[in-house]
Amino acid sequence: EVQLLESGGGLVEPGGSLRLSCTASGIRFDMYDMHWVRQAPGKGLERVSTISYDSSFTYYEDSVKGRFTISRDNTKNTVYLQMNSLKTEDTAVYYCATVDVRGQGTQVTVSS
Repeated sequence: EVQLLESGGGLVEPGGSLRLSCTASGIRFDMYDMHWVRQAPGKGLERVSTISYDSSFTYYEDSVKGRFTISRDNTKNTVYLQMNSLKTEDTAVYYCATVDVRGQGTQVTVSS
């Protein structure tokens, strides 16, 4: 059974930082591109960032470019999302995902 377990969310003030982690089990992690997606209150899912299986390619949604950094450690079956200069509009549930499996999510709230 494939499992993706996110952690690292929380409440942070605007301008602050958080680092999300997602640890995978039940898959050959080093063969999968990994994604971070988010869902803000009342909105649909939005892809935030992607990293290829070998870290050679990354993608960022326009609103997070220059603020978020995706990375992975294939020896730990873990993908990370470093989020800096957080804005209130970044408030959402953040999920890590493969092409067909999504974790349970971790809440990120940016508020003063």
